[in-house]
Amino acid sequence: MIAYDHPSRALRHTARHTLSCGFLDLAPVFMLRHSLLQVLRAKACLAACVIAITACSSAALADGDDTPFTNIIALSSQRLALAEPVARWKWAHHEPITDQPREAALLAVIDSRAKSAGIDPAFAQLFFRDQIEASKDVQNALFDNWRKSRAPEGTPPDLAHDTRPKLDSVTNALLSALAGVEPLRHADDCPLRLADSIARWKHLTRYDSAQNAPLTRALSHVCESGGVGAVG
Repeated sequence: MIAYDHPSRALRHTARHTLSCGFLDLAPVFMLRHSLLQVLRAKACLAACVIAITACSSAALADGDDTPFTNIIALSSQRLALAEPVARWKWAHHEPITDQPREAALLAVIDSRAKSAGIDPAFAQLFFRDQIEASKDVQNALFDNWRKSRAPEGTPPDLAHDTRPKLDSVTNALLSALAGVEPLRHADDCPLRLADSIARWKHLTRYDSAQNAPLTRALSHVCESGGVGAVG
């Protein structure tokens, strides 16, 4: 049996052989053509797969670019959710919403930890001041509702042993999130990208639309230029 280094040569040899014998047996020719078509189809399929994988990888990378924004949105939302048990405790104990000594202590800790983490202390201070003010916005709104209608029932969660440890945990996570978002906050399109991330976050979660204004305030200085674009 003769070995051929390319299917087309085998095809030509088969054709010549069958003609020289005085008859034309097309079966080997069709078999070889079928094999060639299979090879070509396999190559085309492989090329299509490579293109598809490349496209998917590119899309994944593009989606991942705004992950730091998503992280900081999620954590800020989590912190705002803790404003309700804080407000309940203050209401039950007739405490004012503003606690300046505690706010000052928190900002002092943030300043020190930001320096240790390589985060711009001014940015960290501004960001956490926004978190404090946004939380107080939620608490003030709750107090107003309770004055107008009915006060919350039941015993509120313990502030020192339950709610504040949760706040401390979110604070730690937010500091890490700030380190991730800091390289992105100087870009001209930062407010629009942040707004897009907020819109996706709201779409994917059971987001309370009543928190729109507090969340906007909490994120108002994530971007160096300020603002969060058009938040829906």
